[in-house]
Amino acid sequence: MALAASLFLRQSQSLVMTPQLMQSIQLLQMTHLELTRFIEQEVEKNPLLEIAANDDGPREDGRAAADEPGEAGAGDDAPQPDLYDSAVGGATSDTFDGGLDNVFPDDAGPRAADAPELLGQWKSMPGGSEDGEGYDLDAFVAGRKTLRDVLGEQIPFVLADPVDRLIAQHLVDQLDEAGYLQGSTAETALKLGKPAGDIERVLSRLQELDPPGVFARSLGECLAIQLRALDRLDPAMAALLDNLELLARRDFATLKKLCGVGEDDLLDMLAEIRKLDPKPGARYEASGTEAVVPDIVVRAAPDGSWLVELNPDTLPRVLVNRDYYASVSARTSRDSADYGFLNECLQTANWLTRSLDQRARTIMKVASEIVRQQDAFLLHGVDHLRPLNLKTVAEAIGMHESTVSRVTSNKYMLTPRGLFELKYFFTVSIGSAEGGDAHSAEAVRHRIRALIAEERPEAVLSDDDIVEALRRGGVELARRTVAKYREAMNIPSSVQRRREKRALAKAAGA
Repeated sequence: MALAASLFLRQSQSLVMTPQLMQSIQLLQMTHLELTRFIEQEVEKNPLLEIAANDDGPREDGRAAADEPGEAGAGDDAPQPDLYDSAVGGATSDTFDGGLDNVFPDDAGPRAADAPELLGQWKSMPGGSEDGEGYDLDAFVAGRKTLRDVLGEQIPFVLADPVDRLIAQHLVDQLDEAGYLQGSTAETALKLGKPAGDIERVLSRLQELDPPGVFARSLGECLAIQLRALDRLDPAMAALLDNLELLARRDFATLKKLCGVGEDDLLDMLAEIRKLDPKPGARYEASGTEAVVPDIVVRAAPDGSWLVELNPDTLPRVLVNRDYYASVSARTSRDSADYGFLNECLQTANWLTRSLDQRARTIMKVASEIVRQQDAFLLHGVDHLRPLNLKTVAEAIGMHESTVSRVTSNKYMLTPRGLFELKYFFTVSIGSAEGGDAHSAEAVRHRIRALIAEERPEAVLSDDDIVEALRRGGVELARRTVAKYREAMNIPSSVQRRREKRALAKAAGA
């Protein structure tokens, strides 16, 4: 058979992952903070993009007014209404130095009081008034101290030698968020070129600082430092701290033998340990707690259905300044590099508005389907949570499972039952003992938790008893699955629970 080169014309379809398509996919799984940060970066790079104040609430169809520019910007030449009269005007007035404080000093705005606690006695001070108003209390809120700040204030009082202070500062840098010392003293001595005895001596002085228990290298040492400060570290308590693994297993019989105490004394020792702080540095954690902002809000409708709306606070309103584009492009030659850059900025701006609009629509579709599937949960609680998977939602809304997975990542829904992550509604299906509807794994875990919470010290349920109780309730579950769910919820075994409940019952009776 002869071999020869030839030319063919062939037409085929293929999916190409362009950079913009990949970025659109990443926008789906971004959180509110990540999306805001990404848009701010795009606004800095693109002169045609601006962020307008989101003053409009969600519409009846669940879409915010911020989604409208995405539809109008479907193409580079598509007509779009002028959205920038107010936005550009406000930005211009803020840019120029035209405030009353500079032009008319005598007509400046109200000044905050220098000492708000003295406003009652000094009415003539700046910000003073008869009703005590005219100042911002937030301007006088004290800053939150970190663990490093608290320890830095105390070190000069316990260590006078500059070399010891240098060692102390190096040890402070090795503390974790809980206040525990990470790393060994031998490594510190080798790094600083000092004897290990000097490091231990400085460490022992640092362990006397507040909060008690800081600079400990283990949980037992942390508790020992706190008990030593309370003058309660006797030999029996030291033996108890050396065998914390037995305490975790609730092996009170062995602990009584090792500590040489009776049952009443052991209960008193356990009560003292419960009052201690296992993480003394956690109260000074530098990173503040951030509230979770829901992406979807679900409310009950008057007709008994559910209203699903997108939270306007999580929908940034991105506007395209077409007036600026028209004015600049009219003065720029079509062959210049500036004109090419301007067109590229316009295409990027239109892509971003379309992507944000598509992201909002996709989140709305997925959330509406979840609410429809979990209607019984919203009405009656976690016991009626239905088993649900990504494939069911994807087939119902006509999307791929990977798209649904990206949408439900790090997204939260505010319901009358509370605030839940969208992943919470997707649970494994567990068969019914009577051949009826399947049960959700989360609902089964809730039943197990409720059964254990209601048990009495003289009738603690074993895993087999829980299996039987669930079977009577219509849930078919294996014993190993019950044990797995129990351990995942940090619930001890029946033997450990029996020891603890009996000890607590005796302590309450005494």
